[in-house]
Amino acid sequence: MHIFYLHGFASSPQSTKAAMVAERLARYGLTLHCPDFNAPDFSTLTVTRMIDQTREALAALPPAPVVLIGSSLGGFVAVHVAALPPPAPASPVERLVLLAPALDFGKSRLRHLGPDGLGRWRETNRLDVFHYGYGKVMPLQYSFQEDAERYDAFALEVKQPMLVYQGRRDEAVDPSMVERYAREHPNVTLHLLDDDHQMVASVPRILDGIETFLGLGR
Repeated sequence: MHIFYLHGFASSPQSTKAAMVAERLARYGLTLHCPDFNAPDFSTLTVTRMIDQTREALAALPPAPVVLIGSSLGGFVAVHVAALPPPAPASPVERLVLLAPALDFGKSRLRHLGPDGLGRWRETNRLDVFHYGYGKVMPLQYSFQEDAERYDAFALEVKQPMLVYQGRRDEAVDPSMVERYAREHPNVTLHLLDDDHQMVASVPRILDGIETFLGLGR
């Protein structure tokens, strides 16, 4: 089984949740694969590049069942990867685990900037973003926004079993949006938690759920 962790926007493979998931999977002799979406340069990040990087990483491994764990923007990427035919010689994605998934990212995630903010970003081709993985402010090109608007997670046909955890006090991802996605997709099992976007306090419960979902320890 190949298990991938797809980190969120302005995060990294060294995030707290990724480390905790990797530690739990190691108990079963499983390696967590974590593509670094900041490479080769955060400023040129796009959703298309994230999808391509994930598919390239899948193709580099021998065929085996694939599980994608996506956090925030990584969840948005995960459903798009799962909807595509697998790259040769990789096996299809069999299951998904989404953590506070930004499933509306392509259409609305950066509209909080408003028309003026988006206009300045377009004109200057620079948006300063605090990068939590690097602990500093970094620039992001406008191509990120243009590319993201091409994608619509709600329009995808994703039939794989999907386990979703969402915090009720999340201020980055709208819980009602995630609930709507779950209602519209019968393959989704949604757990709403009394937690924020990071859901760090809920990670032990999430890890237990992942173990059961993947049939580990049987």
